[in-house]
Amino acid sequence: MNDEEKKPHDGDPSRPDPDMDNGAPQTRAAQEQTGRDDPVRRYTRIVLVVAAFVFVWYVAADRVAPWTDQARVDGCVVPITPKVSGKVKQVNVVQDQVVEAGEVLVEIEPREYELAVQRAEAALEIAGQETGADTASVSAAEAALAESRAKLLRTRQDLERIESIFAEDPGAVSAASLDTARATRDSALAREANALAELKRANEQLGQGGEDNPRVRDAVAALEQARIDLADTRLYAPTRGGITNLEVEVGHYAGEGTPLMTFVSASRSWVEAYLRENSLANIQAGDRVDIVLDVVPGKVFKGTVLSKGYAVQKPTSGEVGGLVRVQGDSGWLRDAQRFPVVIGFDDPRVAGYRYLGGQADVQIYTQQSNVVLNALGWLWIRLMSWLSYVY
Repeated sequence: MNDEEKKPHDGDPSRPDPDMDNGAPQTRAAQEQTGRDDPVRRYTRIVLVVAAFVFVWYVAADRVAPWTDQARVDGCVVPITPKVSGKVKQVNVVQDQVVEAGEVLVEIEPREYELAVQRAEAALEIAGQETGADTASVSAAEAALAESRAKLLRTRQDLERIESIFAEDPGAVSAASLDTARATRDSALAREANALAELKRANEQLGQGGEDNPRVRDAVAALEQARIDLADTRLYAPTRGGITNLEVEVGHYAGEGTPLMTFVSASRSWVEAYLRENSLANIQAGDRVDIVLDVVPGKVFKGTVLSKGYAVQKPTSGEVGGLVRVQGDSGWLRDAQRFPVVIGFDDPRVAGYRYLGGQADVQIYTQQSNVVLNALGWLWIRLMSWLSYVY
């Protein structure tokens, strides 16, 4: 064997190096390549990058674009309470029925109050006779005045209710409805003034002492109260809404001041979101909000921040005259205090889905937020809307 045959690998890089076989140590480049190809290291890096990104997003978004799933739909709840007592003559609604404003809900047996009106009219007539007055003219004038005042009282109550709803949420009541209520009130005022003028003319014809007589004044007041009580035997829906907690039937004795059912207004509702204390600093009234209702998975509704709470009940407060109760909880991390943020609905599509007490998710976009955080929040709330199909 010659020298060339003894060195077959010299100068040929394509041939394997015998020094690397049989467990010989690899070069530094080969070791680095092996490390890059290790799937455990690669996935660990990916997880760390994602975790760092989520942490930074969470900290930044919690200040300027907060999100919470601790939110519930709230609204105006009105107990339907009679002002007079008596047996229920008619129940015109059923449980969970939707009613319109002014619809008669319950009728109380009116016979007793009709008799009271007749007795009051008779008492007024007798009082007029005793004072030498023309009872026919006085009775007619007083009855007209009592009726006009009862109607005026009703129109004022309706106007105050509509103005209150309009002041809280201009979108809940149309301006035309507000103008109509004011016109009705003004018309009732005019009728009252006319009835008052007619009564004055009747008393002038009767001579002195007609209206000023104590017996006549007492009879007029009794007649007016009797007419109001008769009108109160019918209970009306204050606005459009729904009936719940209905537990009365015909024959039930309705007591004055005892609720017969619960009315839930459909014209005034909102979302009350409970955000952590460190998320409140940048939230202001007018900030845009995306709302997801659990009752409608996959849909996102628009809303606006109306207000934020500035106080909650202290868990360590004691009664007046007592001592402060101190909690004994300990730990490195304390529970975050949450404050309510009231959010109004802007989206008309939400009508019919606002179940009081229903859960919601909200994403708030404050004025200090930016395009990136807004985009991430936009994607997140829509992901939550689809996840609400399964939880």
